[in-house]
Amino acid sequence: QVQLVESGGGLVQPGGSLRLSCAASRFTLAYYAIGWFRQAPGKEREGVSCISRFDNETYYADAVKGRFTISRDNAKNTVYLQMDSLKPEDTGNYYCAAGRSGLLFSACVLRRSGEYSAWGQGTQVTVSS
Repeated sequence: QVQLVESGGGLVQPGGSLRLSCAASRFTLAYYAIGWFRQAPGKEREGVSCISRFDNETYYADAVKGRFTISRDNAKNTVYLQMDSLKPEDTGNYYCAAGRSGLLFSACVLRRSGEYSAWGQGTQVTVSS
């Protein structure tokens, strides 16, 4: 059973930064495509960023492009989401997800969350003054 644990959320003022971490136990994250998703109250879950499992190709939602950066640290078996220039509309519960079959065998996707087979419990990000 793939287990993912997110951390790093919190309360930050607009314009601030946070770095989210997605860690795994008992399996190697480098073998999986990893996606970050978020869900705000009353809204549908949306894809934020993802990184593929072979060539580490990255993708970003238009809303976060230029402000968020996804990366891997294979030595720490962790995937990060660096979030800069945060806006109130970035508020939500952020989840990381992993998968390696289907579309995720050699790529990653943001609009097909069902492709990801394992999900963490989420970490709350609140951007407010």
